[in-house]
Amino acid sequence: MSIPTPGAIVTGAARQALAAKAKELYLAGCTIQSTADRIGRSYGATRTLLLEAGVTLRPRGGMRGRYGSAARR
Repeated sequence: MSIPTPGAIVTGAARQALAAKAKELYLAGCTIQSTADRIGRSYGATRTLLLEAGVTLRPRGGMRGRYGSAARR
C-alpha cells in the first residue's frame, strides 16, 4: 500500500485500505498519534478512519491530577 501525500483527499478503495492499515496499527498497540504519523495523516483524520473501520477506541491514559488512582494503590 502506498501512503498518500499529506493533505490529499483519499476516497474509495484507497481510503478503505488506509483505514485497514490504521486499524492494524492501532490494534497492535500504537496510539492514535503514532498511527497518524505512520500513515501520514493528521490525528483527527486518523481518528475518523479508525471509527470508520469499526474500531472501539481505548480510553485516554495517564494519571489525572496529583492524586490519581495510581496514588491510592
